[in-house]
Amino acid sequence: MDLFIQISQFILSLSLLIVLHELGHFVPAKLFKTRVEKFYLFFDVKYSLFKKKIGDTVYGIGWLPLGGYVKISGMIDESMDKDQMKEEPKPWEFRSKPSWQRLIIMLGGVTVNFILAAIIYIVMAFVYGSADIDAKSVVGGYEISNPVLNEIGFKTGDEILSINGEEIEFVSEIRPKLISAKTVKIKRGGNIQTLDFPVDFLGKLSSSNSRGFIELRTPFIFSKPTENSINSEVDIADGDLLLSVNGEPAFFKDQALPLFNSNKGEIIKIKIKRSNNILERNLAVSEEGKIELFHKISGTDFEAAGFYKSVIQNYTIAQSMIVGLDKFISAVSSYWVQLKLIFSPSTGAYKGVGGFKAILDIFPDSWSWLSFWSITAFLSIMLGVLNLLPIPALDGGHVMFLLYEIVSGRKPSDKFMEYAQTLGFLILITLVLFANGNDIYKAIFN
Repeated sequence: MDLFIQISQFILSLSLLIVLHELGHFVPAKLFKTRVEKFYLFFDVKYSLFKKKIGDTVYGIGWLPLGGYVKISGMIDESMDKDQMKEEPKPWEFRSKPSWQRLIIMLGGVTVNFILAAIIYIVMAFVYGSADIDAKSVVGGYEISNPVLNEIGFKTGDEILSINGEEIEFVSEIRPKLISAKTVKIKRGGNIQTLDFPVDFLGKLSSSNSRGFIELRTPFIFSKPTENSINSEVDIADGDLLLSVNGEPAFFKDQALPLFNSNKGEIIKIKIKRSNNILERNLAVSEEGKIELFHKISGTDFEAAGFYKSVIQNYTIAQSMIVGLDKFISAVSSYWVQLKLIFSPSTGAYKGVGGFKAILDIFPDSWSWLSFWSITAFLSIMLGVLNLLPIPALDGGHVMFLLYEIVSGRKPSDKFMEYAQTLGFLILITLVLFANGNDIYKAIFN
């Protein structure tokens, strides 16, 4: 059921993005009286799940969910329709239109992707507001268990002060900023240190089998014991905060669990905090290193205990536009940085490139409209940016040739465009195979 929910969100999001992207080409083509022969969601290689002709256009759904397309008359595109190009140009064909109209048609898809992402961020800001954790309020630093981060010098309990010289204001800033980190300033035991990141940090991180990254530490807050617990008779109340085990600090789960494990079959002395009182209790530890008492995992409980402070902000429509556009610009900038790192072999970031499985894994296994729209906005930016790459067969490739035509006054020949389109497809197929091959490799070896 969880996988079904993930797949449903994945298909709905991609379908929405593909249809709107292609609509971005379709609408200006129609406005400039250019004939559109096909409008397809997914590819219809020799077979369509559904198709219906309305006017000059066949609308349909293909069986191969690798994207979608519009087939515009008089244009060398995915269809590679060479016979049509051998005939004399018709007034309704793409090749007969002025270069500025063709440029608008080709930029329509990515324009819609960017507008959609901006609108989603604006609406989300208005509907949901924003909720984050004040980084300065975090008690006890962060839990850092990833071996790659440990090699750089991080330890659990470190406070993260700044990344690349930029002060960390909210906890949510840490993960995206670490992607391009060169230096990170931390505070450990009252001392401030600067950690230098290796050039190939992302490559090492992608190759690591560990899923851990940088997380908030989990305080050890007790729930009321159950009847069957070996410590059911001990006076432990709901909300008691663990302070120490046999005199050693144990505020957090990462401190407490190793202490339980090292005292298997023993009686341990703990200190707990209840309201403003410090109490001592004796607990039995099973032969498996368990105390058979539940600890709370709710963020609201942690915040109530004073381990961090949430910052919740609601916005007016005008404020939502500013906040949403700011988030959109930041997301586009961040993705360009990621692409630059991916295409720089020395960073090893290419090892983290994923295909459809990687995109599917982004979606949560329970339905959340907040998560769905947030991910869809990001994917819309990703689709827009990738389509702008100057690779023949992508929108960016067509735009590159159109700009050449506008500047030079000379139009590339149909034969050249055929070769360029073929080369573009080979490049795209290679990238798709590489990305999805990475997914398969990680699934097998990680």
